[in-house]
Amino acid sequence: MLEELLIFTRGGLILWSSCRALGLASPLKGSPIDALIRSCLLEERAADAGFTQDAYALKWAFSNDLGLVFVAVYQRMLHLLYVDDLLAAVRKEFSQIYDPKRVDYDDAFTDVFRQLHLEAEARAEAMKKTRQSNLPSSRAPASGGGGKKPSALGGRAGPQGGGKKGGADSGKNDDSSDGSDDSGKEQNKLTNGTVKGHQNGDARAAAVANNNGKENGDPNDGAFDVNTLRKKIGGKKGGKKGDAAVAKKAAPKAEPKRNVKKDRVWDDQPRKVGKLDFTDPADDRGEEMVEQAIEHQGDSMMDKDEVLSSDSEDEEDEGEENAGAGQKKKGWFTSMFKSIAGNNVLEKADLQPALKALKDRLMTKNVAEEIAEKLCESVAASLEGKKLGSFTRISSTVQTAMEEALTRILTPRRSIDILRDVQAAKERGKPYVVVFVGVNGVGKSTNLAKVAYWLLQHNLSVMMAACDTFRSGAVEQLRTHARRLQIPIFEKGYEKDPAVVAKEAIQEATRNKSDVVLVDTAGRMQDNEPLMRALSKLINLNKPDLVLFVGEALVGNDAVDQLNKFNQKLADLSTVPTARLIDGILLTKFDTIDDKVGAALSMVYISGSPVMFVGCGQSYTDLKKLNVKSIVKTLLK
Repeated sequence: MLEELLIFTRGGLILWSSCRALGLASPLKGSPIDALIRSCLLEERAADAGFTQDAYALKWAFSNDLGLVFVAVYQRMLHLLYVDDLLAAVRKEFSQIYDPKRVDYDDAFTDVFRQLHLEAEARAEAMKKTRQSNLPSSRAPASGGGGKKPSALGGRAGPQGGGKKGGADSGKNDDSSDGSDDSGKEQNKLTNGTVKGHQNGDARAAAVANNNGKENGDPNDGAFDVNTLRKKIGGKKGGKKGDAAVAKKAAPKAEPKRNVKKDRVWDDQPRKVGKLDFTDPADDRGEEMVEQAIEHQGDSMMDKDEVLSSDSEDEEDEGEENAGAGQKKKGWFTSMFKSIAGNNVLEKADLQPALKALKDRLMTKNVAEEIAEKLCESVAASLEGKKLGSFTRISSTVQTAMEEALTRILTPRRSIDILRDVQAAKERGKPYVVVFVGVNGVGKSTNLAKVAYWLLQHNLSVMMAACDTFRSGAVEQLRTHARRLQIPIFEKGYEKDPAVVAKEAIQEATRNKSDVVLVDTAGRMQDNEPLMRALSKLINLNKPDLVLFVGEALVGNDAVDQLNKFNQKLADLSTVPTARLIDGILLTKFDTIDDKVGAALSMVYISGSPVMFVGCGQSYTDLKKLNVKSIVKTLLK
């Protein structure tokens, strides 16, 4: 049963609703249509086949020429077959009576909808009966010459399927069922011959096994003679070569000399070090170096607005002109005809060449292939059926639509201001807790220190929590950052439960009235079940204000797999009804990728979470915001 069918404009104005037109109360629980707009249409996933929310399934259709959206909602367990047909019919009929100046269609379209609904249900029922009537005939067994289907154990497959007995029985059955058939007799002969061959083969195999079982038996008894085999293969020379090879192989190898590690040199004077711990707090000279390092760091790049270079823009414009010239040379007549004629309705075949070029361009920028393909399909769905304006090329139209789509994806859906959220938590008397998660070796601890430095510049008290109790040296690494930044660190050593360590750190920060707690966790691969379970426990037990996924800007397709599985594991292993997933992304090593910025797009598209920080260097100041405009220009350059 269809729950509701809704017609609204892309601006959000509801023109017609089946429940409102029929005078019924909306049976929908929750807001599935709002979830569709928020999670699918605004995220450029309009090319998907469908959308599910709670107990509902939603399907939609567009009228891009008129800017209308048609959405059908039904129970997901029903699998209604006529929804697509009904949406196409509704779109066709409503487009004929649509007037941009009119906002109420309850009287004009209600009766038409009832008729279309009945016709779609009748067609679906007729199709279902046709399939059921054709089902027995398609499953009927094919009749053979004797009326019986040959057994799979008979014939040549007899020894594999059932051994001697199966082959013999099937041969007898075939002979008795059709004794006058010569092919049946030949089949019996083949079967019997095969069985006898297998018997002889088994006997020979048993004899070989018995002979091989004798280690030093008499040659006359059938034992294996190594000398005889050597003479047959290589004669005396071969035997001598073989003996020499055996002797050479048996000679022991001289052990190579080991390189002794030299002592570490400090200030051009050798000094023996007992342990590799160079963070002794009693070292006064080290404290002086720390103060100098902090003084020379400067302001964090987070508080600076990135200005696009005019030179890069000029190069982009030249590149676009050259690309346009190439397109004119390639299909000058077609593009010119389209642009001059105007008012041509865009079809999918017209969009394919430009979309294919865009897909290839996105993939060269390190965008995952799956994401690039979905983006192109979504742009095609938003442009198909639109009228092309006069003196407008298809390529420029597709380029503009893709630029708008990329901007919508990379722009955060909600306002994110960590400093404001920290102040709100401070007023409640609680510390603001940030948990850093990610795979191995992406730079969680280093970028955690960069975030701490940025928060210190805004006069906030910060405490680090060393909850990476798995990797050797992780606590010492974080302790070094804490001493350089002169902030407290909470640690309990190794082989402790990270969830309990984080809980005690938050309690300590509450007693000391710290503003922010930065929780460092162990790096883990997305397929590591025990570590993912420990991470889920840490998040569910401590309920942090922000869960940041730290990922590399170098990855392409792997970014999709990492984020998908992290969110999936956190959802599956959650012990609370509403699972806590990743809230934001910190993208590291952004200064090493040149124009291969596609990982940012892939991560945001697959998770729906914004890129909140971008790491772009080795010092504490090398942390900045993601410039959406710059990323979009780079992707389409």
